[in-house]
This record gives sequence, C-alpha cells and structure tokens, in this order.
Amino acid sequence: MSTSPAPPRATLLLLAYLAFVSLGLPDGLLGVGWPSIRADFGVPTEAVGLLLTAGTVGYLASSVLAGFTLARLGVGALLAGSTLLASLALTGYAVSPGLAVLVGCALVLGLGSGAIDSGLNAYAAGAFGPRHMNWMHAFFGLGVAIGPLIMTAALSAGLAWRWGYGIVAGAQLALATAFALTVRAWQRRAPEPGVGTTDAAPAVRVPVLATLRLPTVWSGTVAFALYVAIEVSAGLWAFLLLTQGRGLSAAVAGGCVSAYWGSLFVGRVVQGVVAERLGPRLVLRVSLGGMALGAALIAVPGSAVLAVLGLVVLGFAAAPVFPLLTLTTADRVGAAHADRAIGLQIGAAGLGAALVPTGLGVLISTVSVQVLGSALLGLALALIVLYELGARRPAAGSGPERTGPAAGSGPERTGPGAGSGPERTGPGSDASGPPAVGSAASGTPAQSRTALPDDADYPLSGPVRPVVDGR
Repeated sequence: MSTSPAPPRATLLLLAYLAFVSLGLPDGLLGVGWPSIRADFGVPTEAVGLLLTAGTVGYLASSVLAGFTLARLGVGALLAGSTLLASLALTGYAVSPGLAVLVGCALVLGLGSGAIDSGLNAYAAGAFGPRHMNWMHAFFGLGVAIGPLIMTAALSAGLAWRWGYGIVAGAQLALATAFALTVRAWQRRAPEPGVGTTDAAPAVRVPVLATLRLPTVWSGTVAFALYVAIEVSAGLWAFLLLTQGRGLSAAVAGGCVSAYWGSLFVGRVVQGVVAERLGPRLVLRVSLGGMALGAALIAVPGSAVLAVLGLVVLGFAAAPVFPLLTLTTADRVGAAHADRAIGLQIGAAGLGAALVPTGLGVLISTVSVQVLGSALLGLALALIVLYELGARRPAAGSGPERTGPAAGSGPERTGPGAGSGPERTGPGSDASGPPAVGSAASGTPAQSRTALPDDADYPLSGPVRPVVDGR
C-alpha cells in the first residue's frame, strides 16, 4: 500500500513562491538601473563587474554554509534572517553614496540570497513534491521578469534609480516579517494520523567529513555547476550566435532569446505536473537527453531555423533539471547528508554560472561564435554521464552500512505498510501482520517518517530523513 504524503501547507507554499520571486527581483533591477547608477557615480560601464563579483562571493559562501548550519538554525529562522539581510542590503543600494558602499551591499545581498536559495531548496526537497518544486523555481523566472518592470516604471515616472531598489527592499522586509511569524510552521510535518508512525526519534548527527567523503556529493555538485553553466551560457551567447553566426536581425534574435527563457518558465510549469505523474528519475533522464538534442541542433552550422529550434528545445528540456536534481538529492547521497549536499550544489551552481560563461566568451572571441553549439553539447553529454554515475551508485546509508537509529534493522520503508501487512496507525497497533518499523514491538528505535513526493513510485535509498532540531 503506497503512502499518501501530507500536503504542504498553502501558507508555506505561497511564501516559498514569493521567496523565489524575491530572489529574481534584484537580478532584473540591475540590468535596467545600471546605466543610471553608473552616471550618478561617474564610474565606467565595466565597474558593474565589481558588483557581480561581490555578489557571487557572498552567494557562494552563504549557500554552502547554510547547508551545513540548517539543522542547527532551523529553516524558518534561516529564511527570516536571510530575507531581512537581503532587505537591508537593498536599502543600502537605495541610500548608497558611492560605488564602494554599493559593492559592500552587493556582498551582503549575495549572503542573504545564497542562504535563502540553499535553505529553501533543502526544505522543499524533503517537503514538496515534483510539481511544487518545479513551480517554485518557475517563480524565480517571474521575479527576474518583474524586476526590470519595477525599475523601468520608476525611471519612467521621473524617479531616481534608488526608488526601484527601495520598493524591492520594502517587499523583502514584508517577506522577512512573514517568515518570522511562521518560524514554527516550517518545521517538518509528521504524517497525518492513520498514515504511519510518528514516534519521536533521536537526533542523528552525521560528521561533516562523512558527507565530504561521499563521491556522490561531489559528482552531484559538479553536475549542478554544469547544468547552470549550460542554462546561463545559452542565454548569454545565443544573441551573438544568431546575429553574427546565423545572420538574423537584432530584433528577431532578441525575440528568439526571449523564447528561450520563456521555454524555461513554461517547461517548469508543465513538467512539474508530468514529473509528479511519471516520477522524477524518468523525467530527468528524458530532459537530459533533450538538452543534448537541443545543443546538437544549435551546433548544426548555417541553419538559423535549427539554431532557434535548438534553443527552444534546450530551454524546455532543461526546465525541470535543477529542481528535480535538488528533489532527488537524498536518493543519491542519503537523507542524513542531503542538506549539506544541497548547500554545496547551490554554491557550485553559482560558480558554474560565473566561470563557464566567461570562459566560453573567451573561447568565442578566440575561435568563433560557431563554437557555442559544440561547447553546449559537450557540457550536456558530461552532465548525462555525471547524473548516471550518481544515480547508479547506492546512496550513503543503504545496504549493510545504514546510518540512523534503525541501522541494521533491514530495509526501511516509509508510509503505511512499512513491513508487510495492513496499514498501521501507530506503534503497537492491533492490526495483524508484522510490527511496523519503529514500533515498540519491532524491537528497533522509533523512526520519524518524512512524506515522499506525490509520485512515490521510486524507492528512498538509505534511511528516511532523520529528525534534527525539529526538522
């Protein structure tokens, strides 16, 4: 009998969606606001690189640290504090007297954004199903799209660029308040009565080195860097390929690049439902193959039609990869290592977004813009290899070296019907059949259960997610 997961609370879903909108807003503000900022401060155009570098450093540091401190702080407190930090940084943008202060604010904004991204992804990986995981990431794209509209509206109204940042800072402050008021609600929910056992389990603390020694942690980390490198590189250099390499006009090429980003948004909305029905692993494999197909179409020389088709295929296929790779992290590394692994993965994603597109830019200027398709294809094939290596390796804690309270008690299952026999409603149930895992009759310590995503047709490798500090 399969388990029916406890549905996520509507309030938490709304806050998760809004948090990802807030992550995208600052990215959209800078592109439109930078010409005005540069003119106000009297700095060259390339000085924007200082802001991007500072933001990347802060993002990398906090996303990794958040994964390693999430169990101690709790996701609710982490989100409240990080969103408040982002609000303060954006307020600093709005009142900044010069570029040096702006660079410091970019560092603080990166610290807040990285912690939000890592913490919320770690929570959603254990509490949301494939549909909501994909939709949550789709809302990031919505934030990136709204940001330019806010800044454009402020400038069109005759206001200074500072107003755009001030408006978003106020929105972030409201979101931080909402997170602070719902701190306890972000604790992981136990299954509803009648679904499984919910006895309290002792905290399981896994040494940091044990996480860092897992090959699947590092293969997954590199996979995230490769994925984001493909996504960002295609969006960054596609315009140049279509205009200089395929002969399209600037207007048409710009529309095609917009179609690429639009296909990412639509793909996450549509494939979230598909992944819930078919399971994340199947959708991931098909999507990774689709990314390679799209890159191959882009690599075909001479044809503008194939290049544009390849961009759309690449965007639609890539759409669910980031959220589903995050969702299945525990399957690859084991539940006890998942939060830390997700922190490393989010940090690697930021690094891949910064380094690989820059390196491709150097390659394009040295060789030709025609090299873009081949480079994207090579990255896509490497991503497929890394995913398959991680998917086939047993997760940490599976088999005889299981971690957690139920180590050595045999394969552990979640949901009703753990063990065999009819659905059990708690420890010591009078129902016939073998005792439920974690019940007093089983002779093993009680283990808390985590609801699986709605498509619970794939096994959870290793033990169920341990309860650490209320999670």
